[in-house]
Amino acid sequence: MIEFHDPRSPTQVAISPYTLGIDLEHSPGVTVGLLANGFPDSVAFLEAVADALRERVDVEVRHWNKGNASVPASPEILDEIRTSCKAVVAAYGH
Repeated sequence: MIEFHDPRSPTQVAISPYTLGIDLEHSPGVTVGLLANGFPDSVAFLEAVADALRERVDVEVRHWNKGNASVPASPEILDEIRTSCKAVVAAYGH
């Protein structure tokens, strides 16, 4: 008989579930912004995220690409996201 040893130690920190700031399953038609940072494949990755979101929940999706990973998003992009979206996913790609 083979016995496996789990090397993880018990945690002293209470586990708290991660929850979103908005419940997309119960908020039909919410607009979600997707912000790519300009790394290669960041746009393609977020397009796949958009497809997966649309398959699971009823959302509108808007895309932005800040175009350069070494700079912050412009005030114009941030203002557009702030005024048109209830949630945003920022992502990078390599």
